Amino acid sequence: MSLIQQITRHKSIEQLQSEAGARGELRRVLGLWQLTAIGLGGIIGVGIFVLAGQQAAVNAGPAVALAFIIAGIASAAAALCYAEFAGMIPVTGSAYTYGYAVLGEGVAWLIGWDLLLEYALIVAAVASGWAGYLQNLLAHVGIHLPVWAQGAMGTGDGRVFNVIAALVAMGVAVLLTVRTETGARLNTVVVAVKVVGVALVIGIGAFYINSANWVPFIPPEVVDASGERHFGFHGVVAAASVVFFAVFGYDTLTTAAEESKNPQRDLPRAILLSLGVSMALYLTISFVITGVAHYTTLNNDAPVANAFQSLGLNWISAAISAVAVASIISVVFAFMLAAARIWFSLARDGLLPAWFAKVHPRYGTPYRPTLFLGVLTGLAAGALPIGDLAKLVNIGVLCAFIVICGSIIVLRRTRPEVKRAFRTPLVPLVPIIGIVFSIWLLTGLPLVTWERFGLWMLLGLAVYFGYGIRHSVLARKG
Repeated sequence: MSLIQQITRHKSIEQLQSEAGARGELRRVLGLWQLTAIGLGGIIGVGIFVLAGQQAAVNAGPAVALAFIIAGIASAAAALCYAEFAGMIPVTGSAYTYGYAVLGEGVAWLIGWDLLLEYALIVAAVASGWAGYLQNLLAHVGIHLPVWAQGAMGTGDGRVFNVIAALVAMGVAVLLTVRTETGARLNTVVVAVKVVGVALVIGIGAFYINSANWVPFIPPEVVDASGERHFGFHGVVAAASVVFFAVFGYDTLTTAAEESKNPQRDLPRAILLSLGVSMALYLTISFVITGVAHYTTLNNDAPVANAFQSLGLNWISAAISAVAVASIISVVFAFMLAAARIWFSLARDGLLPAWFAKVHPRYGTPYRPTLFLGVLTGLAAGALPIGDLAKLVNIGVLCAFIVICGSIIVLRRTRPEVKRAFRTPLVPLVPIIGIVFSIWLLTGLPLVTWERFGLWMLLGLAVYFGYGIRHSVLARKG
């Protein structure tokens, strides 16, 4: 078999569908609302409580709402494509599994390797954002951590390691190791608290909006000392490249396909429902936060809480911090779950050592990759600033979106007869929109992000050709 034939060997859709019905490693315990809550848990969090304010201050001004719309268009197009795949191939692995069926093992490996990094870094970034709000809440009752433990190196004088961020990442890993449904039920409650809390912010904030803060809506472009451009329309696109981090978490629920009670019916519904609710909240909160405070004051660890505190509403600031502390944890839960199941899928397919594909004999969870991720993401959350993490996350997910949207076009031409529980509308227009907007957002990311991403993908190629290509399930069958 030639190298090209080895790389492009793939699992058929029928094979994956058969495996989905036959496998019993993971327990099917998740219904529609728990899946939707996982999607909402993955989307609503740091984007509302941290990135909206920070990107308004740094790149977009009040037009951060426009940045969310741009990011949302790319995400919505990809969500429709994900929904078709989720109803057609209800197997753990998300874009990795879908790529395996359409583009072959080599491309699927790169997608899985890419998503493994992205999901893990999202856990780290979100844990970092969560720590900022917890520290804000503790400050309201007079508790302050030592300066060295308050944040990652480079985020402030004397800061060395974000201890709280590291601990929460490791704690969620332990929770997910014990029982998926226990974590999912807790996550559903937390998501409900989150949505109510965001609605409270919007409802109260509406009475304190000063429309003068929205002028100019798109501030004039400026160039900093390093030559980087901010504000103007270029700044809006740059902000969209970063806040995109906050509008794609629905794909986390597709990684739980084999733990869903009725995946072909519930996965597409949960994807679209979670994205629709989240986008409505993001747009509203963007207008509120830039209306109650001038955008130049929002570049801090807890911008929403601090905006209300600046108005003298300390009790609301404390309540927002409490809601953020409770709600952002659900994002950590969603992406830790997703990352562990991507790792589990790669190992089960032989592309990573089979030792990681062992299911806990009592709890029925992929405990080995979950615990490894807890340690790795904890270290990353403690050591790296949230801004750097968010940019590196986005480049990988945007690349995955391009693959997913392109794969829908390919499958409609090559396998039109396959039964689809959900059909992406207006193919190929919708997938093309997803591809174009994803490429556009990629152009807004800095060169250093591309360099780091390139190094990770080169490492992935080394792992694949050094191990995966010879040990994969398809290689052993061939």
